[in-house]
Amino acid sequence: MAKDTQRLEVLGDLDEATSAIGLARALAARAATKPLLAHLQRELFALMAEVAAPDAGTLSARMGAETVASLEADIDTLQPELTLPGGFILPGDSPGAGALDLARTIVRRAERHLVALSREDEALNPHLFRYLNRLSSLLFLLARLDDNAAGVEAPTMAIERED
Repeated sequence: MAKDTQRLEVLGDLDEATSAIGLARALAARAATKPLLAHLQRELFALMAEVAAPDAGTLSARMGAETVASLEADIDTLQPELTLPGGFILPGDSPGAGALDLARTIVRRAERHLVALSREDEALNPHLFRYLNRLSSLLFLLARLDDNAAGVEAPTMAIERED
């Protein structure tokens, strides 16, 4: 397989996301975040195996609706612990949250590249797209919670318009 195929772009993004999540796990101030991030890394390895399969159409789906539902349940559990500030959040006030925000943006890129791959490979498991979408949302919440655990309030940036 050529090094510049869309499949390898997705796999590279997922590998990068897994490493960024590992960095976030090492830096997280919130103890409850660490085992969850390790779990997410293992799920990303399974997702990478599914994307890497040369004939994805003949695979039994490794990533199913229950895995996506588990992410959504995590989001639903964590969301009430947090009051999100208005405006855009500037990443980087705590090391763990900065790493989580970096991981979130890499996951978003992987999601975009997966969509591009789906144009070439119609046999991709549809749960992969939803998983990456929900994972980026979960990483956003975990970043805000890590800021809180580190004792910082993430600053927001108001967009000012010139009239």
